[in-house]
Amino acid sequence: LAKAGKTVTESHVVDCTQRSYGLLAMGMLVHMAEQDKSVRGASSDSATPRDQAPNPVWFKPIMFGFMLIGLLWIITFYVSAGAFPIPGINAANIVIGFGLMFIGFLMTTRWR
Repeated sequence: LAKAGKTVTESHVVDCTQRSYGLLAMGMLVHMAEQDKSVRGASSDSATPRDQAPNPVWFKPIMFGFMLIGLLWIITFYVSAGAFPIPGINAANIVIGFGLMFIGFLMTTRWR
């Protein structure tokens, strides 16, 4: 191969080709990194400051309170052989206890 009076060997062509592929790969990696940053930035910018704010002080005691009251409700029902907490509704006491605990567990999904 000869161009403008200079001789170009095959090894020189292969070396230039490998170098251009390397630069192309580097360019693609940089482009992908920039796109990743822009996607991450867009998702974090779309979140409102209220979504990122910590919970109020009362949130955690209420959350754990619901779970503990529900547990105590069920324990009271079993220990009293169905006479308490509300006599006459029998097994519905278990539903009430689990309902109270479920409210507490739902609140854990919003805990920050």
